[in-house]
This record gives sequence, C-alpha cells and structure tokens, in this order.
Amino acid sequence: MDKTAVELQQRILALMARGVAQATADEEFDRLARDVFAFQHQWCAPYRAYCERLKLAPQTVVHWKEIPAVPTSAFKGFALACFPEAEAVAEFHTSGTTRESTGRHYLRTLELYEAAIVPNFAAHLLPDKARMPMMILMPSPQEAPHSSLSHMMGVVMREFGADGSAYYVERGELLIEKLVRDLSEAQQDGQPVFLLGTAFAFVHLFDHLAQQNLKFEFSPGSRAMETGGFKGRSREVSKVDLYGLFERFLGIPKARVVNEYGMTELSTQFYDATMRTGRRTDLKTVPPWARVLVIDPTSGREAAENEAGLIRVFDLANVWSMMCVQTEDLGVSRAGETGFEVLGRAAGAEVRGCSLNAESFVVE
Repeated sequence: MDKTAVELQQRILALMARGVAQATADEEFDRLARDVFAFQHQWCAPYRAYCERLKLAPQTVVHWKEIPAVPTSAFKGFALACFPEAEAVAEFHTSGTTRESTGRHYLRTLELYEAAIVPNFAAHLLPDKARMPMMILMPSPQEAPHSSLSHMMGVVMREFGADGSAYYVERGELLIEKLVRDLSEAQQDGQPVFLLGTAFAFVHLFDHLAQQNLKFEFSPGSRAMETGGFKGRSREVSKVDLYGLFERFLGIPKARVVNEYGMTELSTQFYDATMRTGRRTDLKTVPPWARVLVIDPTSGREAAENEAGLIRVFDLANVWSMMCVQTEDLGVSRAGETGFEVLGRAAGAEVRGCSLNAESFVVE
C-alpha cells in the first residue's frame, strides 16, 4: 500500500474509533478531507482529468466544501479507484441488467468499510445494546457477493446477531413461508424480533399477511430497519403508509422502525435518528467521518435551509475510491435541526442542472 494512503487510513480509523457521539471539528475534518482529495487527485486519472476541466486542484481548493464531487453516473463508465482494480478485495455493483448500466465500487480493503458500519449501526438500531436473532429479508453475502447491502448485513449479523439469525431471500425470492413460520414461533415464545430488509420485501410480506388474514403482536424490544426506497414491485407505498403496516401487521410501533440511506458508491450509511433520540424523525444523522450538503441543482451551490436540493456526500471512508459523491437524490436540511432528510429521487432535468456528468471523466 502507498505510505500516504496507509497514513490517511490510520487517521480516519482513529477518528471512527471515537464513536458516533463525538462530533468532529470542522478544522479536523477539513484537513483530512483535503488530504484525501490530494491523494485521489494524484492516483485516480479519470478524477484528475475531471478536476482539471473544472480548474480545481489540491493547491487551489482551500476548504472541503470546494472539493469536486463525482456524479454517481461516472461509476458506470470508469474505474474510479486509486489502485489497480485487479487488486480489489471487494467489488460492489449498483443495480442494472448489463455491465454498461452497472456502476462499480472497488475496495482496496474492507477495514474502513466495516469500521464505518459497526458503530453507526449500533448507535441507531441498538442503542439499548440488545442482542437478538436477526431476520434479514435479503440475500446472504455468499449469494450476492457484489451487493454492498448484503455485505453490510453480513457484518451486522456477525457483530450483533444472536443465534438463530437468518437470511430470507434466495435466488431472488422471498422465503415467505419460512419467514411467517419463524415469526409465528417468535410470537409463541414471547421473543422480540429484529427485522431488516428492503422496503419492497416488507411490502411483499405485508401483502401476504393481508391475504392470509394474519397479524402478529411482538413483545417490546422488537424493531425493524428498512432501506431501498418505497416502491414495491407491484405497487408504490409511502413511508408513512409503510410504517403504519409495521404497526398493523407486526405490532412494531413507528418509533421502533428506522430507515437506512446508503448507496453502493459510498462506504458510510445514514440512519433516521428515531431510536437514538427516542422520538420519531425523518432526519438522518451524519457520523463524524462524513459530511452532507444539499446542493441547489441550478446554481451548484449549497441550498438554503428548508429548500430541496441534491444530496452531496463527503465520505472519508472512501479513501481508496471517491470521497466526494454527488447523488441523484433530493434532500433538505431543516432550520434549527442537525442532519438531513431524504425526499426521493430527482427528475432527470434536476440532475442535469447540476452540471455534473460522466462525460467529463475523459482522460486525454
């Protein structure tokens, strides 16, 4: 490994080791972020070419907010890594049916990736330090080795799951009968449940329970984590309606359901602060090793509070790939509140208006 990169990695791991509760001063984050930018500018040729087109370089960027953001679309056409991709220990793919439509995130090491998962997950889903079997409504890492979400679930099961934890998706199908049987046994035994899955998997479960006229009422301590948006394969369900279904069919109150926001191109996830703060909220917490800006798609500048814009993430855990990622998701920061709220996917025109595109990543 490059000596500079190893030093950067150790500095970031030390920051993560402090946990989620201790905020990072802007001066410290700025030093780290600009050092990571300099490293990535030097070792990733497509990124360096992009920065040159923007007339930005480590010598001219004076604050982390000025670091050029990489559009998620660029991961589909370029190997955005600071090392030969053949040396990657993991390769995570975005959704897509062909190689051309699939973005790829190459990881030189899993140490940073997993260090970002563990304290953040514990703070937002296990503030009471409970340990119980995890019922995971997605494929295992062995079945889906290129899924960042499945890898994440493998990490949290290893670190926090009790005996009896299991996956309930195989070959793309939800094992609905096995899931219902295990839910029934947990209810009979008076055991709390911990369900984790994509929103559309939960919609499938709730549709099945409705058809079978089944309802559960699990003991206190039960909780759920959902991710992946709210569009089911057969119908679209709002977040409010989905959380109502958790209460109606599983007896899990809305204050015990947490949304996770993440993406293949990042190493860090963001969670509703609901269980951490003890009150229902849609605001996502930003851990100390990351920053999130909401960008006005017309001006390309930071949007005002309470104004919707595109979510831009600065993720120090992405040392070996791209730290600053411009998403195609709409978000908002609220006046008087910390964190950010995810509003949904942006329309194509809104993304184009941000003047960030994959065509700028051409190496001459």
